[in-house]
Amino acid sequence: MNVERGLVKTGLGYMHYRAAGSAGSDAIFLQHINQQSSALYLELMAVLCPALRVVAMDYPSHGASDHVEVQPTIGDYARCVVEVADVLNIRKFCVLGEAVGAAVSIELAANHAQRANKAVLVNCPYYKDRSGAEARHAPLKGGLRPEDASGFPLTRTIDFLLNNDPGHAPMQPTQSWMDRVNLSQIEAGRHRWQALDALHQYDITGSLARITCPVLLLIGEHFHYLQYRDEFHNKNSRLRSEVIAGARFCMGWERAADVGHHTLAFMKAAS
Repeated sequence: MNVERGLVKTGLGYMHYRAAGSAGSDAIFLQHINQQSSALYLELMAVLCPALRVVAMDYPSHGASDHVEVQPTIGDYARCVVEVADVLNIRKFCVLGEAVGAAVSIELAANHAQRANKAVLVNCPYYKDRSGAEARHAPLKGGLRPEDASGFPLTRTIDFLLNNDPGHAPMQPTQSWMDRVNLSQIEAGRHRWQALDALHQYDITGSLARITCPVLLLIGEHFHYLQYRDEFHNKNSRLRSEVIAGARFCMGWERAADVGHHTLAFMKAAS
């Protein structure tokens, strides 16, 4: 896979992106997980790029994008995606995101419908309200994502992750995966909570209900939000869902072949 990399100047500074695949193919934009970066999508890009133009962007303050002191919103992340698409001369595209990235994909499909014509939501979170979201993730800030005395993130081992926070780990994490996650947290530094705080402020279910394009929800069999599968369907009649057997979190990495297969079939069939 030939991966291109570049920077695009946006309203929130320079955004870094990775891209692969023919510029003349149908396009898909990939939105990453909280505290991670586009580097975690390299495996999925390899699956998708023979058929699609694939672009994965780092959010502001993540990866190699510029850091911002202001707290961004999910809407800000979506606008950065559109600005990158403008510079790359991509007018219409599918969106795919996992966790926080799923919320960004919902925002793109709901409020940028003239650009995002299909949406794939991978392990999408579901909250009744903001307090529920903050309660759900309070343990992350309470020690599951350790930091030094200044608030700068510390690296974690695979054993630490599996013993303390297995719900946010793939089923079989490798050292290569762990290294990329640790590096992404260091790149985000003290701004690493921005994406999570943006998620807590976002109305996932209300925005999902306003999407008029086709939506595919992919959920890991062992992911904790599988219990809300029916709720997602109740919010949007155009949504269809698939459960990935034996999967949990970070499916874009560990189960890239499965996510890619379902995504390509969805894009071919959806209208």
